[in-house]
Amino acid sequence: MKIFAASLLLAFTGIISAATTPEQTAPVPRKAPELVFNMQDGKQLLLSSYRGKVVAVAFMFTTCPHCQALSPILGSIQREYAAKGVQLVGEVIDAAAKDGLANFNALYAKGAFPVGWNEQPTALEFLKFPSSKPFYVPSMAFIDRKGFIQAQYIGDND
Repeated sequence: MKIFAASLLLAFTGIISAATTPEQTAPVPRKAPELVFNMQDGKQLLLSSYRGKVVAVAFMFTTCPHCQALSPILGSIQREYAAKGVQLVGEVIDAAAKDGLANFNALYAKGAFPVGWNEQPTALEFLKFPSSKPFYVPSMAFIDRKGFIQAQYIGDND
């Protein structure tokens, strides 16, 4: 988890470069499609509303201990880098996402960054990840200020 957090920091500062890994089926960079985050209050947040910022989207499960542990780290990164134009956004995508979102936000994200819910197929389409392959969380996509996915990492990626 510490290596993952360090990678996040390096990605935000532009030190690591984007690369396509075996887990990635779609090349990067590529234009980020619109992504809707269904928020706890019933409103929708659009990924495009963050155009002009560096955005990291974390795809998580409400019941995943790794996702639960990652959320406070993402919150710390959000607080540290917000003034530099960085925005973290979470999306829980497990079967219990809609019902488990409030609890996940209260216990793990704690309002440090927005977390919404969506269906897993929506996340897989966004990542261009085949539904026939095993999908692991947490998974992340890093989007530049112009709206291009520069890197993405699926949960089992070292």
